[in-house]
Amino acid sequence: MFTGIVNGIATIVFIEKKIKMDTLTVKLWSNFSKTLQLGDSISHNGCCLTIKHIHQNNIICDVIEETLKKTNLGMLKIGDKINVERALKYGDEIGGHIISGHVISTVEVSDVQKYDNNHVIWLKVNDTKLMKYLFYKGFICIDGISLTIGDIVNNQFCVNIIPQTLLSTTIKSKKNGSILNMEIDLYTQTIVDTTERFLKKNMIN
Repeated sequence: MFTGIVNGIATIVFIEKKIKMDTLTVKLWSNFSKTLQLGDSISHNGCCLTIKHIHQNNIICDVIEETLKKTNLGMLKIGDKINVERALKYGDEIGGHIISGHVISTVEVSDVQKYDNNHVIWLKVNDTKLMKYLFYKGFICIDGISLTIGDIVNNQFCVNIIPQTLLSTTIKSKKNGSILNMEIDLYTQTIVDTTERFLKKNMIN
């Protein structure tokens, strides 16, 4: 589990392409990487990956075919920057919201509105079946960042990005056409799906 409060920005330094899998080598910063251990979970742009090898400040993780299909990790190139976060530990402060690290789909940046003290980013949902899980002021995780939905129009929604988030994540570099990972709020999904099943069952009866 994660919180969507990004620990910092890491760099892709090597990508090994394999059959139905990529292996990513990611360079971290020393005070973040020195306490990591093999088997630890690290969020890469919101995707939960397991550390298989550590070398100095670099970690190596495998990305299976299903993750490559559902996320933007398969689009990464050497030198690209990603948001990273360590898994939540018991007793840690939850500054964002509970995130599983299981990206459900990607979204496309359709508009970036820049103001003096914040950005408003509009995102197009490619899988319109997911729109039922999006609500005004509801939680959403975008590229590993815990955000709040500011508005919804048809199959698009917007998020407001505060200065601290612009400073500490990769969201500041996104532009029209950028593909970002999206994880919907687990509790919202559970409520919607449970309600739908209940209503469907009552209609049949």
